[in-house]
Order: sequence, then structure tokens, then C-alpha cells
Amino acid sequence: MHRRPLLDLIDRYSEKYPEEAETVSRFREFISRRADCFERELKEGHITGSAWIVDRCGERVLLTHHRKLNIWVQLGGHADGEADIASVALKEAYEESGLDSLKTEPEIFDLDIHPIPARKSDPEHLHYDVRFVIRNEGVSDFIVSEESHDLAWIDLEDIETLTTEESILRMRRKWTNSGNA
Repeated sequence: MHRRPLLDLIDRYSEKYPEEAETVSRFREFISRRADCFERELKEGHITGSAWIVDRCGERVLLTHHRKLNIWVQLGGHADGEADIASVALKEAYEESGLDSLKTEPEIFDLDIHPIPARKSDPEHLHYDVRFVIRNEGVSDFIVSEESHDLAWIDLEDIETLTTEESILRMRRKWTNSGNA
């Protein structure tokens, strides 16, 4: 089953973050129920892959001022049928930043389910967002893609100057508590 590798990653994630049992349960139910969970065309929602991009020292994170949502968030996007969500996160990180020395950590860093507002012919739907730590091992110069108003490297302690999105603050807490920062 093409969904089994993601379910295995989610199982390991649930052992590390038992306090997130409700979110994990919703992911498992959705993935198990929908063989087409990786397809953008699935109107109720779909799996997306995102990148918590950290600099070489682990002290700054790259955020995007998302063009469609008009908020500062992590980089990421649609799976478009790809079941290897870590590779989706890496591809999106590269496409949205132009950074070419990126390395993905193999385990899920964060899970988030959030609504995406209706836009044009797309109804409101859910993103089942699977997030991975991606380390920038090269230069920090980025390119702002058409999907963003802007990108910024931001010190972890300064994240609230750009966003108060709870999922971003949760990832900062996880990153800081992991001893990597």
C-alpha cells in the first residue's frame, strides 16, 4: 500500500508526541480511508508536505510570507500524488527558496491539520500537513518565488515579530526543546 510508509512515520511520531494523539488519530483515519489522500483534487482535503528550514547553526528558520494566505508560515506545498512526503517537503523547499544545499531529516517533525479558505473554484478544504526539518547546509541567499510576497531568515526568539500562528510557535518550541537550537 502506497500509504503504508507515511502511516509508519506517523506511528513513530505518535510515540514521540503522545500528547498529540487527537491529531495523529485524525491523520490515520484520513489516510486509511482515502487512497487518494495525496491528490490535490480531493475536495475534502489532502496531504501536504512542509519544511521547517533551519540554518547551519540551527538558530534561524526560513519563513515565507505566503502570497495566497497572506501570512508568514513555513515553506511547503501539495503532494500531487507523491506518497514520499519527505521528498515533497524537500522539493517545495527548493522550489520556493532556491536554496540548493538542503538536507531532510528522516522523521516527521510536526503534524498539523488546518483549513484553507475557498478561493476561485476551490472550496474550503483541509491541509493535512506533514512537516520535516530541513537543514540548509550551504549559503543562506534565497530567491523569492511567485508563491511568496517575501522570505526571511528569522532568529527563533524573534518569530513573533512575523507571526503568531500557533503551529509555527509549536514548531519553535519543539525545535528549542530538542536541543538543536
